[in-house]
Amino acid sequence: MKGLPQLKQISIKDYAAGGSGAAGQYSQTRSSKGAAGNSWYLAMTQAWGETLDKQAAKLEVLSDQISNQGEDSPAVMVQLTAESQRMGFMSSNASTSNNSVAQALETLAKKQ
Repeated sequence: MKGLPQLKQISIKDYAAGGSGAAGQYSQTRSSKGAAGNSWYLAMTQAWGETLDKQAAKLEVLSDQISNQGEDSPAVMVQLTAESQRMGFMSSNASTSNNSVAQALETLAKKQ
């Protein structure tokens, strides 16, 4: 997905041994923006958050065009509807991926 960070795949053993590889690299880049920790799970959730924020900004612009600028043409209305549905789709996928990964991590933790 465009806008998501490219993370190098690392093994669980590498991650447990100190977050080497992509998780550590991503943490270092994000730490300048105030992110805490070096978790790839945190990196994933932050990427989803940033992506959803960008989509919400698109919706705000279109909504402003309709409500404050009087551009209530069918073209703008259809575009707002399409972007709203895209936001719903993205939000649902963000939730599903976060829940799936959290459940997998919980299962992995129980096995150790």
